[in-house]
Amino acid sequence: MPMTLILASNSPRRKQLLALLGRQFQVMPADVDEKTIPGEPPSEYVRRLAEQKARAVAGLAGKQALILAADTTVVDRGEILGKPADAQQAQEMLGQLRGRTHQVFTALALLSGDQLRVDCCASDVPMRNYSAQEIQAYIASGDPMDKAGAYAIQHAGFNPVTALEGCYANVVGLPLCHLARNLQAFGIQTDPELPQACQAALGISCPVYETILKEVL
Repeated sequence: MPMTLILASNSPRRKQLLALLGRQFQVMPADVDEKTIPGEPPSEYVRRLAEQKARAVAGLAGKQALILAADTTVVDRGEILGKPADAQQAQEMLGQLRGRTHQVFTALALLSGDQLRVDCCASDVPMRNYSAQEIQAYIASGDPMDKAGAYAIQHAGFNPVTALEGCYANVVGLPLCHLARNLQAFGIQTDPELPQACQAALGISCPVYETILKEVL
């Protein structure tokens, strides 16, 4: 029987990107404690949460299910920036990131039965020097409140990032090329044109997809 693909996330952005695979999937959001552990490196933090999310859904899924979970975090000078608790915290985060380069980490966990694969993608993200008025207008839109680091890279009105040399889809929340190469371990081949579909959907030109897909895991 073919595997049933389950996305352990209710993120609209992840659902839109996953749909580019051209494969049907179900959505079963996972609810886990996202608190950090003191001294835990950001890459290990997102790996741990992605695996926990996958395992949280595993008990509810069938035996033929392949669970995909992801976790994304924004890191500035070693500090993990989660989702803002309120408008004041969103303003502080956006002010902290303004005109500087930070990192975004996304971990993917794929789980089917006893087989688990966890991968992590990191991107350097240079933010433009937006004004205080732009910050206030963006916060008033409500968009920052459910975003790690209080921003969405793809928000056309705010447009926070200048020039990104890494994986754009990673910053959105689902690095598709990393996903594609890991799906091979479960016998799932993706369309060779997936990188082109990703770029078209996001309206960007990706300089790293060939390198990512050639990496040996």
